[in-house]
Amino acid sequence: METLAAAITLFLIMDPLGNIPIFLSILSKVSPRRRYWILARELVIALGIMLLFLFAGSTMLGVLSLSQEAVAIGGGLVLMIVAIRMIFPSRGGVMGDDDDSEPLIVPLAVPLIAGPSLLATLVLLADTGPDRTADWLIAVGLAWVASAAILMSCNLWFRLLGQRGLKAVERLMGMILVTISVQMLLNGIGSYVQTLQM
Repeated sequence: METLAAAITLFLIMDPLGNIPIFLSILSKVSPRRRYWILARELVIALGIMLLFLFAGSTMLGVLSLSQEAVAIGGGLVLMIVAIRMIFPSRGGVMGDDDDSEPLIVPLAVPLIAGPSLLATLVLLADTGPDRTADWLIAVGLAWVASAAILMSCNLWFRLLGQRGLKAVERLMGMILVTISVQMLLNGIGSYVQTLQM
């Protein structure tokens, strides 16, 4: 996977535009000044978790005795579930109606920014291209900066697109993610079939 393609894939999985309504809902009872500090903190925490999975990906696979094919197929399945939820969103809030506490790590950093499908993709990148760590770092950096810029300006995006516009963008990203997840599944299954034929 090329660096730019990896960055676009990671950006789509992070789904910052789709997360804007959720972020606004969770932070609705927080003062605007405090809201930006919380967003910045959660973005930095998410980046740290992403880098941890990128650098420790191959080691984690070895410790857990997982093959590259298993990660590709598992990541593709999780990604497809996320994409289907983006296209057909479920009702209900993320933190519930009675939780007035300030969010920390959950649910903003994990799983909304650095979710399971993103972390699985990073492990897969680390395993398939261990000699391309610099490329993957650039891809993570590009996806994170783009997502951070969108999320830090969530009030502006909400005013520009409105609730319906944001839903339309989220569903479009979901459709793109479905095709990416199918390709991940096909690659994983094809690679597994090749190992059986050896």
